[in-house]
Formats: sequence, C-alpha cells, structure tokens
Amino acid sequence: MKKTKYYYNPTNLRFEKLEVSRWRIALQVFGWVCTALVFASLIVWVAFTWFDSPKERYLKRQIAEMEFEYERMSDKLDTMGVILSELQYRDDNIYRTIFEAEPVSRNERLAGIGGSERFKRLNQLDNAELVKNTAMKLELVKRKMVVQSKSYDEVSELVKDKEKLLAHTPAIQPVSNKQLDRISSGFGYRIHPVYKVPKLHEGIDFTAPRGTDVYATADGVVEEANVSARGYGNEIVINHGYGYKTRYAHLTSFKVRRGQQVKRGELIGYVGNTGLSTAPHLHYEVEKDGLKVNPINFFYNDLAPEEYLRVIELANQSNQSYD
Repeated sequence: MKKTKYYYNPTNLRFEKLEVSRWRIALQVFGWVCTALVFASLIVWVAFTWFDSPKERYLKRQIAEMEFEYERMSDKLDTMGVILSELQYRDDNIYRTIFEAEPVSRNERLAGIGGSERFKRLNQLDNAELVKNTAMKLELVKRKMVVQSKSYDEVSELVKDKEKLLAHTPAIQPVSNKQLDRISSGFGYRIHPVYKVPKLHEGIDFTAPRGTDVYATADGVVEEANVSARGYGNEIVINHGYGYKTRYAHLTSFKVRRGQQVKRGELIGYVGNTGLSTAPHLHYEVEKDGLKVNPINFFYNDLAPEEYLRVIELANQSNQSYD
C-alpha cells in the first residue's frame, strides 16, 4: 500500500497532505538518470583510459610477441646475409679462381632488388618500419640465394669439366730435360742473336741436338703445321682449348698434321735449326687468351719443387736468345 506523505504548514498550523505533481516527479527522475549517466560515463572513461580490457590485453600480448618474432627474424636474416657474403667471397675468389672463371658481378648479384618503393603498401601498418625492414632483408637474402644457387650450378659444371681442363692445360716441358741443362734463354727481354739489341723474347729456348724428340705439352688439336725458312721456321701450333695455345718453332720435321688431335706427351716433331735461328734448339711459347705468357709457369707436372726453382733460376738469366 502506498504511503501518504504529509507536511506541516506553518501558516495554518496544520498538517496537510503532500501532493507531488507528475511533472515534478518526471523532472526528478530525469535528474537522477542524468546523474547516473554522468557517473557511468566517468567510470567508463576511467576504465577504458587507465585499464585494459581482457581483449586489449590479449591483443597487446599478441603484438609484443609479433614484434619480438620480427626482431628475431631480422637478426636471423642478418646472420644469413653474413653467411651468404662469405659464400659469395669463396665463390668469386676461391672456387672460380681455381677453375679460371669470371666472378659474378655485384650488379648481377643485386639485380632485381628494388628500393623501398616496392614496399610502400606496408606503410599502412602500425609497425610499418619493422615490417618493411624485415621484408627488405628477406627479399635481399632470397635474391642472393637464387644467384648463389645458379653460381654453384656453374661451378658444379666446372668441376665436372676440371679433369678435361687439366688435360688441356700445358703442364710439362716440351723436350726431355732431366738434367735441367737445356734451358738457354727465358721469357722476357733478351739480346737478339742477329740484331744484337734487347728484344722481347716471347718464349723459352731449349738447346738440344738436331732430331731430339719434341712432345705436346697438353691435349689439343694441331692448328698449324707450317714449313718455312723464315721467322719461326718449321713450326707447330696446338690449340688446347680453354684459351690455351702452344707454339713449337725451328723444327726439322713434323710427326703430326694440321687438324690432328694429340695427347699430352705425344711425339709431334723434332728439334731443328730452321728459320731465324743461330743453333739447333726448340723455341717454345704458351699463349693464354691471345696473350703470350711465361712458359715457366707451366712446367709443374714433371718437376719436383727444388727442380722447378732451379729451372726458374736458369730461365731468369739475362743472356742472348737463339732466335
């Protein structure tokens, strides 16, 4: 049962029944609601400003773990980059040097790696720099691995071809020289026997009696077998492939013909005194990629280390050549 409320009226000194209008009731209710809303809003603001919801705490943990994993990934990519750089150095300066192959150029190794523009779409992320840096490192490592893989495929083919390369590389002396006393003039400037002036001597002279056997110093194909009374006289030129050619000059006669395939150590002719020559001897030259090189560097297959040093000493003597 609803209670009736009274109030004391001092005017007539009587208790009178309290009558409350509906508008007043509505206004009071509205005031209470507004007050409640203000306090509720304040509480919500404080809660959301200073306290995380369970979902927010979960998302923050996920973001922290993601940042940690990205940093770990970045460190691992840095390590992989260092390892790849070491592999590239060995590839260019060891493996390819051994097999006489050109190193992979820097431009080729970095081809296809763009700048930060290709990662512009990542700028919309909250952790854009972290993600972009990691993506760029990943792309760089990926490209380097592709290039290095191709390079190792090439080196693998070079390994398979190495045996053939060694067989086609000059590696012995063209005449028997067990006593190491047949080298009379080496590579370099020597006194010309006819003109008596210093002139570049582009090979090594081996003194030997006329008719001494002359051998091919590596596998190859006879490119020239010329008979002449001038210059090199009777000469044989063997093309060994891989940029190597050898010349055998002033011969008395041949045992091979043009186009014939020969093996290292095979008899190809005989020492003579033909052409511009002052005594029986063999003039021997080695050519690599069109340039005359010192043949003394290609006697390693039939000499002991001490014998090789003795041959170098004899070849470096300043004297007069035979041609």
